[in-house]
Amino acid sequence: MHLPLNALRAFEASARHLNLTRAAQELHVTQTAVSQHIRKLEDRLGKPLFRRLPRGLALTDEGQALLPVVTESFSNLARALEKLGDTRPREVLTVGAVGTFAVGWLLPRLRDFQQTCPFVDLRLLTHNNRVDMAGEGLDYAIRFGDGAWHGTHAERIMDAPMSVMCAPALAHGLRTAADLARQPLLRSYRADEWAAWFEAAGAPCPVVRGAVFDSSLTLAEAAAQGAGAALLPACMFERELRQGRLVRPFALELRRGAYWLTRLQSRPVTAAMHAFHGWLATAQKIKQK
Repeated sequence: MHLPLNALRAFEASARHLNLTRAAQELHVTQTAVSQHIRKLEDRLGKPLFRRLPRGLALTDEGQALLPVVTESFSNLARALEKLGDTRPREVLTVGAVGTFAVGWLLPRLRDFQQTCPFVDLRLLTHNNRVDMAGEGLDYAIRFGDGAWHGTHAERIMDAPMSVMCAPALAHGLRTAADLARQPLLRSYRADEWAAWFEAAGAPCPVVRGAVFDSSLTLAEAAAQGAGAALLPACMFERELRQGRLVRPFALELRRGAYWLTRLQSRPVTAAMHAFHGWLATAQKIKQK
């Protein structure tokens, strides 16, 4: 089927402006040419698309139905042509990220990265803060800690203070640190966190016998399901806090580290790495260590 593209373009511009003169100016043709294109399209469809008014145009019901379809089609065509016209070579970027950061911060912004850096094919691997950058062929690794990893260049992405978090039902009975000491305390592989929190709260730490998790994601889910209280970086669980699945019964925060963007010092910076770094710096200010 032959598509009258010029006529459709004339229709779209005229429908947007509801004025033949302004449509003609946009398309760099005469008003007569625009009018002829629209007339031919109407003849082809056998239906009027506009009502001609003394001071402009008004869309008919048929024109109202056709306009969004034509607008979307031209937008899709423009995006496809833009991609084909991008002469930059595509590059693969392999990033390892702590699962908590990947789910809590990176994935909600992934679409923005894809739109900002369309020539980068991101390969995202998750880890639990134990990573072999050379062995896994990583360009970057996002880790939690103090930024001191041998042979590694590290830039701070964001602080991630830990807060006590639990299900709302459990939080109702928590007024003091002593109340918390009587509840199951879920643990990460960093065994000293609860002792540090109770010390900061000025209260004795109980014997901690709660379940141990190697991922903050599973730790948070266990807490949300009522298994006990957990120490978690609240900035990575904003969605759960908004939904009310998790709450913070205490204002006290425990600062034990930050998230860092790391790469091997021996790793040359590629165009894809530079693009990712620039995007990350815009999305979240990176502070030099």
